[in-house]
Amino acid sequence: MRKSVLLAGLVAGFSTFAFNAAQAVEIEYWQYVFETRVKAMDQLIADFQTKNPDITVKQVTFPYADYQTRVIAANMAGNGPDVMQLFYGWLDKFVVGGILQPLPTDTFPHDKIEKDFFPIVSAMKRDDNYYGLPTAVRSLALFYNKKLFTEAGLDPNKPPQTADEFVAAAEKIAKHDAAGNVTTAGSTLDMAGQDHQWWREVLVRQFGGEPYTDNDTKVAYNSDAGVQALKFYTSLQTEKKIGAAGFMDEGQAAFRAGKAGMTIDGTFRLGAFSTIKDFEWGVTELPANKDGLRSNYASYFANGIGAKTSGEELEASKKFLTYLTSPEAMAIWLKVVGELPALRSAALTDANLKDPIYGPFLKGLDYAHTTMFKDELGQRQNAIDMVNRVLLEGQSPEDSLKQAAEAEQEMIDAAMP
Repeated sequence: MRKSVLLAGLVAGFSTFAFNAAQAVEIEYWQYVFETRVKAMDQLIADFQTKNPDITVKQVTFPYADYQTRVIAANMAGNGPDVMQLFYGWLDKFVVGGILQPLPTDTFPHDKIEKDFFPIVSAMKRDDNYYGLPTAVRSLALFYNKKLFTEAGLDPNKPPQTADEFVAAAEKIAKHDAAGNVTTAGSTLDMAGQDHQWWREVLVRQFGGEPYTDNDTKVAYNSDAGVQALKFYTSLQTEKKIGAAGFMDEGQAAFRAGKAGMTIDGTFRLGAFSTIKDFEWGVTELPANKDGLRSNYASYFANGIGAKTSGEELEASKKFLTYLTSPEAMAIWLKVVGELPALRSAALTDANLKDPIYGPFLKGLDYAHTTMFKDELGQRQNAIDMVNRVLLEGQSPEDSLKQAAEAEQEMIDAAMP
């Protein structure tokens, strides 16, 4: 959005005249609605404007479900955002749609980006151009309710470290009513949350497979490893009965309410979970397999500059994006949202590595994988449908997996340039 505001001063006396006018430029920053992210951005904007009084930044937000559609529609109408937040997995869609412009190399030189940021920043590069940079990165970890651990006779200071220990602990915590319905989950089961990432980039690998090959353009999980991973996941409900898909609607809601002993989630959930008052919770690395193999999924939302932003708005946007990727901004984001700094030097401090909350997430970054989505929304829904066919329709894991693999390959092929 481009708006210029003329600031003029008037001096009263025997005559009235105008001071030399000073130009102030206004730019718009768009992101989706997530309470802690909006709160953090409000702080960042206020700090940036204090340091840059000639630039006004207006934050515009939309519900997550509508966000991509609103950005695309606004761009087509010629009034898209100057700076926008986007999930790394949306990049191809945004580049092909002409929504983003390459980051100017005079301000964001490639050698500095690749030296200072975690390697997963490469997911924002296409050909020889970077299209965005993150303020924060995130990995997954296992959150656990120490109160429910104690009540189940488990040591609240020794969370599970392997898949077998995870299942055993969850079985002890889980409670059911007379009809067999879950009343307290041993662990949440939420494919619409982060479980689809856990299945894809963790469980498939721990059973000896790969989710994709050829730079994530070929689906490879239709294998024995994929079948075993799907059987393990669905058995948590069908056989182990540690939880149920849809229990309290969302896994994070069940955990916050004290109705789930464990949940797999990302660093972005730290800000929301920090408001929990009824019980103490802890964080540990995702469970390893029986051979000690760990895996994780790393992701991030990046900030990019609108394709149609130019002139003084472009210069202001470059300044704002430079600030958003500074150690100072990352420290504020970490405190408010809980996501880890995207700059290695800002993240890998002794304090962060030793922190009982941040430490497990940072360790997870060492062995994390980043899925190079071609159609993030479609690929996520495909994984959800795959599990639902087993849980709700009684389809065999083998058949559901095969159907999912074929459907996802079609999505990836259709999205390729």
